[in-house]
Amino acid sequence: MNIVLLGYMASGKTTIGRVLAKNLGYKFIDLDDIIEDGEKNSIQEIFKLKGEIYFRKRESFYLNKVLSNNDKIVLSLGGGTPCYSNNINFLKDSKNITTIFLKSSIETIVKRLKNEKHTRPLISQIETEELLQEYIGKHLFERIPFYNQADLTVSTDDKTIKEIVETIIFNLF
Repeated sequence: MNIVLLGYMASGKTTIGRVLAKNLGYKFIDLDDIIEDGEKNSIQEIFKLKGEIYFRKRESFYLNKVLSNNDKIVLSLGGGTPCYSNNINFLKDSKNITTIFLKSSIETIVKRLKNEKHTRPLISQIETEELLQEYIGKHLFERIPFYNQADLTVSTDDKTIKEIVETIIFNLF
């Protein structure tokens, strides 16, 4: 079985994914790292040089490649991955994949992102915390229908990493 973590940026997919994989004896893979390795460029540079449409096509390619060639992995997706290129249907139709939506409130996401905007291409130009909150609220509204198709939803608000991982494992096995 492969476990795929999805959710908005800063929802904890990478952090939770690493700990979850270690606890299960699975391999952890961050899709963004696979894309950067394959494209020989950072996500920020891919967006800047080739645009979002190119990035989304490559993201879908690498998603399919990773899940076709691995078993017993925890895969952390980018926030937009399930929302493009029919990726959510690919994930739902695959027999060996369990998807988990790590759900975070707008307030939690803003708190986590406000000091790392420069590393996130979609929000790097947003100047104030108020505008960031507005952007995230709009974006979440658009993406929630995709995230809600996950097999399991786990809230990350006001919980420790250990509590979140324990909740996931309890619900999986």
